Amino acid sequence: MARPVSQDQLVIIPIQGLHSHRCEQTIQHALMREAGVNEVEVDFLSGQCSILFDAGQVPISQLVEIIRNVGYTPNGYSKSSAPEE
Repeated sequence: MARPVSQDQLVIIPIQGLHSHRCEQTIQHALMREAGVNEVEVDFLSGQCSILFDAGQVPISQLVEIIRNVGYTPNGYSKSSAPEE
């Protein structure tokens, strides 16, 4: 059963070390493999990653760790509820 998007959380994580679209793809693929991650957008020009996820399935600390594990440096985060459709 699909959950409404309005119950998901949005987190924005600034990331040091992004240099190209390949960096974007590496992070996006790693995060999308995690259960509870619904959408990932990475922008190397702004140096940040936006993740729409189910906080009941995956904590933000795990998302940060995934980014570290693929060789990048997360620099804090900001979170909010996803906007209602």
